[in-house]
Amino acid sequence: MTAARPLLRSAEQRLADAGVASPAYDASALLAYAVGTSRGSLSLLRDVSDEQLASFEALLDRRVAREPLQHLTGSTGFRHVELYVGPGVFVPRPETELVAGWAIDRARECDEPVVVDLCTGSGAIAATLASEVPGARVHAVELDPTAFEWAERNLVGTGVDLRLGDMADAFPELDGTVDVVVCNPPYIPLEAFESVAPEARDHDPALALWSGEDGLDAMRVLEATAARLLRPGGWVGAEHADVQGESATQVFLDSGRWVDVRDHQDLAGRARYVVARLAR
Repeated sequence: MTAARPLLRSAEQRLADAGVASPAYDASALLAYAVGTSRGSLSLLRDVSDEQLASFEALLDRRVAREPLQHLTGSTGFRHVELYVGPGVFVPRPETELVAGWAIDRARECDEPVVVDLCTGSGAIAATLASEVPGARVHAVELDPTAFEWAERNLVGTGVDLRLGDMADAFPELDGTVDVVVCNPPYIPLEAFESVAPEARDHDPALALWSGEDGLDAMRVLEATAARLLRPGGWVGAEHADVQGESATQVFLDSGRWVDVRDHQDLAGRARYVVARLAR
C-alpha cells in the first residue's frame, strides 16, 4: 500500500516539471480515475493498493508525455453533458462553452428553433443544445470520419440530425430557414505550429486546428454557409483565436450581408467569439 497524499504531491510536481498547465487538477483527476472514485472523494482516500498504483503511474507517464488528460480518462464535461473523447477527435475546451451558451440563449428566443452546428467535432455544442433547448431541431455536420464516429456516440438518443460532410455545402434543404448557426471552426494559422501546446498539436486532428495562412480560411467558408442557411434576421456565432477579435469580425463586415456584428470576450477578457445577424 502507498499513502495517497505524498503520491499526489509527487505526481503534481512531475506534471509541473513536464510543463502541464494544470498539474494539481490533472494529478487528482488521474488518481481518482485509477482508483475508481471522484476527485471530490479523494480527500477520503488514505492509501492506494499496488494495483491502483501501477495503473496511476502508467497514466501519469502518458500525461507527462503530454497525452491529453481527456484521452486518458476517456471523457470530458461540457456544460451539463458528459462526452466521450479520445484519439481522432478535438477535445472540447471550456471557452467553447461560451459560444454554446450564446447559441442556447438565441435559440430560446425562437418558437421551435432550428439550429445548425457546423464543424461539430465530438458533438459537444449540438449535444448541449439538444439538452438545454428541448424544443429545438438541431442539425450538426462533421467532415472528419473519425471525429464523426465520436459525435455519433455522443449524440445517440439526443434527436440531433448528424451528418458526415463539408460545412460548405451542408444541409441545402434548410437554406433560408435556420434561426441560429453556431460553429467552433479550425482557426490556427499554419505558421503558429510550434507555438501550439503539444496536447493539441500532437493529438487533436489536423482538420480541427489549422486554417490557412491567417487562420481564417474556415471562417470565410462559415460566413458564406451561414448566409445561405439562415433566415433573414437569423444569428451566427463562431469561436476564434484570441488574436482574431478584429480579423474574424472583419470577415463578416466585409461581406456586407450582416448587421449587429460584434465580438465577445471570454472570462479572462480575451477576444473569443464573433456574432452577427443576417440583414433582413
